[in-house]
Amino acid sequence: MPALTTSQSSSPSNSIIIQHDSASDFLAVAYPTLRRHEASANIVLAHALKRVTTEAAMAGFQFICDDDVEDWMSCADAQSLAPHRNSESFWLTMWNTSSSSAPTLELVLSCVNWTLGEYPIFLWTPQSQNALTTTWIAPRVAKIAEHLRFCVPSERVFSVFGMTPLVKAFSRYWSDMTGHAIEAEPFYSAYFSYCNVDTFKDSEAVLPEGHRLRRARLADLEQVAQLCKEFADDSVQFPLVIEQARIEARELISKRQIWVYDAQGDISTICAVTRNTHRISAITKVYTTPRWRRRGCAEFLVREVTAKLLYDCGKESVILYVGHENSAQKVYDRVGFAGLCGKDKPAGVEDSLELGFIGTTRGHW
Repeated sequence: MPALTTSQSSSPSNSIIIQHDSASDFLAVAYPTLRRHEASANIVLAHALKRVTTEAAMAGFQFICDDDVEDWMSCADAQSLAPHRNSESFWLTMWNTSSSSAPTLELVLSCVNWTLGEYPIFLWTPQSQNALTTTWIAPRVAKIAEHLRFCVPSERVFSVFGMTPLVKAFSRYWSDMTGHAIEAEPFYSAYFSYCNVDTFKDSEAVLPEGHRLRRARLADLEQVAQLCKEFADDSVQFPLVIEQARIEARELISKRQIWVYDAQGDISTICAVTRNTHRISAITKVYTTPRWRRRGCAEFLVREVTAKLLYDCGKESVILYVGHENSAQKVYDRVGFAGLCGKDKPAGVEDSLELGFIGTTRGHW
């Protein structure tokens, strides 16, 4: 990809950036577009929905339409259009405001935190990956990066995650602008995949006697925490001490967001589902402790959880990210997740990347 320039002429014409200092403010304008792309927008949408009331998430935002967005933008205050510091969670949205049509959402940047600290910067666009040309990407990531520089200290941006072309372009520009070199190795190179009722693959395999697939209970806290720690330690970039793992495990259990493979009281495998929107659920953590590997535990559990989400909960699709070199692709492929193990990649299966920056303050996800 050619080098990005900082010249004013590189900025996309007819575009504005709005800074949203609350999830409600962000969803009030972005929700119609996010709803149309609910699967690919899962990270930015789910993180925002967690920060609003249940009533707003389940009812209020469901009735926002594009006309409401145009009305909102016509009344936007000057502060939202100017970059300003925010040490908490916020979102940047870039809009094409051509006079010939209604405002069009082109790019979202989220800068949010959670129980264990700061999340990476997440980038999302409704554009398909095939449409992400250098000509389209370069001026937009330059403009949103320049805006972000005035919102947070550069040390806050420890990594950025999103579709590969966006992340590569943003990271180069951000590194040149701030002086924070890009880490030599990507933090995460992954496929974004999905499973729905058309791709799901059932199995006639039977669980061993005495083994169960179930939601985790508080009585499982120590075992679940240990597996959460092992999962994080495997990532190298975002390890956890056991005290942090207990905090995460307790939150997952209390919110009923984690399932376990129970081998007669020995928890072999965990499967967490932490990003849920109206039609989409994301499997965000699958881990089998080493002594139980190669026995099919993960496949049993992932298939069970995926089936429950699709058939019992009525989700349109279950999504996940899996590393390019992760052997778990075979498990997910056998369950019915699309475009893995070298197979043709249908629309909706995307290449994703997380790049880190040297000299920053590491968060966790």
